[in-house]
Amino acid sequence: MSTSLKERLEGDQSVALREHDEVKLRTIRSIRAAIQSEEIARRKGTEANLSDEDVLAVLAKQAKQRRDSIDQFRKAERSDLVAQEEAELTIITEYLPRQLTDAEIEEVVVGIKNELGASGMSDMGKLMGAAMKQLKGKADGKRVQGIVRRLLNG
Repeated sequence: MSTSLKERLEGDQSVALREHDEVKLRTIRSIRAAIQSEEIARRKGTEANLSDEDVLAVLAKQAKQRRDSIDQFRKAERSDLVAQEEAELTIITEYLPRQLTDAEIEEVVVGIKNELGASGMSDMGKLMGAAMKQLKGKADGKRVQGIVRRLLNG
């Protein structure tokens, strides 16, 4: 039986602590705190356990927050903070599934577009919903949106 993502994070935190890897330790603690916060929010009765899929959603949210912070720090010309956020993002992405390339995303979106018969921007919401359902955890929503927009306009 394979270990769950939560167990893997716990083990990696212990290793980072032993190896005095401050960045990895800080990042994993942050991830585990976000997971615990999500568990508390979903708690029914006395216990709430997140599935690996739920943990992946938390990780994806953490990665998105880091990417947004990187953009903001670049605009503010804070290269020290950009480097810190990039280091944390690298660690977070180790736990996420491989992200699809733009060509792979486009292939999926074209298939969904043809299946739905989407032809114009009025179908944007319908196409985005179906695409994100199929690409969940495999592609960033902004990238998918850009590809959907281009395909519907072109």
